[in-house]
Amino acid sequence: MDGELLFSILGVLVLLVLSAFFSGTETALTAVSRARMHQLERRGVRRANRVNRLIARPERLIGAVLLGNNLVNILASAVATSVMIALFGKAGVAYATAIMTALVVVFAEVLPKTYALNRPNRTALAAGPIIGPIVFALGPAVDLVQTIVSGVLGLFGVRMRQGEAAADASEELRGTLALHARDGAMVKSDRDMLDAILDLSDVEVSEVMVHRKNMIMLDADQPAPKIAEALLATPYSRVPLWQGDVDNIVGVLHAKDLLRAISAGAKDAAASHATLTAPGLHDLWREPWFVPETTTLMEQLNAFRARREHFALVVDEYGALMGLVTLEDILEEIVGDISDEHDVLRTSAVRREAGGSFMIDGVVTVRDLNRDFDWDLPEDDAATIAGLVIHLARRIPDVGESFSLDGFTFEVMRRLRNQVTAVRIRPPGAKT
Repeated sequence: MDGELLFSILGVLVLLVLSAFFSGTETALTAVSRARMHQLERRGVRRANRVNRLIARPERLIGAVLLGNNLVNILASAVATSVMIALFGKAGVAYATAIMTALVVVFAEVLPKTYALNRPNRTALAAGPIIGPIVFALGPAVDLVQTIVSGVLGLFGVRMRQGEAAADASEELRGTLALHARDGAMVKSDRDMLDAILDLSDVEVSEVMVHRKNMIMLDADQPAPKIAEALLATPYSRVPLWQGDVDNIVGVLHAKDLLRAISAGAKDAAASHATLTAPGLHDLWREPWFVPETTTLMEQLNAFRARREHFALVVDEYGALMGLVTLEDILEEIVGDISDEHDVLRTSAVRREAGGSFMIDGVVTVRDLNRDFDWDLPEDDAATIAGLVIHLARRIPDVGESFSLDGFTFEVMRRLRNQVTAVRIRPPGAKT
C-alpha cells in the first residue's frame, strides 16, 4: 500500500508539471511576438517556423492546450483525492480539494504563466517542438469539440464565423508605437516620423500642397533675363510659367535649364541675353504635370519616384489649379521642416504664451498641431487651423470671436479679408 501511495503522489506531481507546461505554453504562444517569430524564421530558425505554424491556427492550438490542461488537472485531482481518502477517510476529500487548489493555482497556473509572460518568445521557441505533436494528436478531439460547440450555439441562433477578420496592420503598428512611447522606450520624434509614414496612405496632397495664393508663378512672355532675375530672387529651383492667364500654366522652368541656355548664349559674341526671349524659352520649360487633389501622399510619392520628378501641380475635380506639391513637401510630412541656405527665414508659426495658450498662424495644419502637442483635434473637417475655425463657425468669423471644441477654446486674433490669419488656442487646463 505504501508503494502504491508513493506512486500515486509521484503521479500527481508529474501531472502538475504537465499542467504547468500547458498553462505556460498557452500564455507564451498567445503573447509571442509574431513579427519577431517571422524575422527568426526568415533567418532560418526552425523552431520559429514551428511556432508560426502553431499560431497560424489559434483555435486548434488553444483548443488542444485547454483539452490537455483540463485532462491532466482532472486526473491529478482524482488521483490526489484517492490518496487523501486512503490516508484520512472521507475527510480526505476536503483535504484533497484544498491542497490541489493551492498547488494548481500557484504551481500550475500563476507561476508558469507569469514566467511565460515575462519571456514569451523564449518560452514559445522552447515549447514549440513539444506542443506541436500534442496539438496534432489532439486535433481530431479538438475538431469534435468545436463541432459540438457550434451545434449547441446554433440551437440558440449563434453562428460561428470561420475566421475573425485580421486587425488592420497599420492600426496595430500605431498601437505598438503609442505603447512604446508611453513606456518611454521611444523618443517622441521617432514616433512622430513612424506615425507620419503610416499616415501617407491617408493624407491627400491637398493637405500639404502650397496653395495657389502662395505660389510664385512667372509670365512666360517676359524676356529671358527678367525671368532669370525673378527666378533667382526666389528660394526655389522650379517655377511654373503662365501665358495670357495665370490659370493657364504652360510649363515648369528649372533654374539650371535657363542658366545653361543663358550661359551658352553669352559665349557667342554676337548674342546677348536680350535675344533669348519667349520663343527660345519654349524649348527650355518642361511640360506641367497635373495631379488630382485627392491623390494620397503615398500614391504621389510613388509617382514621383516612377516619373523621376520632384514637382507637380494640383488641380480639383473641375481641373482648376489648386496649388503645387513637391517631393520635399512629402518628406517634410515625415521628418519635419527641412530648410536650406536659400530658404527665407520665417518667424515661428506657433508661439507659446503665458498661461499655456498658443498663438498660431492660420495656415498651420491641424495634423501638425496634433503631432507636436499630442492633441486630438479633428483632422477630417479641415486641413488648417483656420479652416477648422471656419468649420466651427459655419461662416467667416470676425476678430475676437471664440469657439469651443472638446475643451479647446479658439479665438480669432487676426483676419485679412476672408482669410483667418491668426488664432489663439487655449487647450484644456490653460489659464485665461
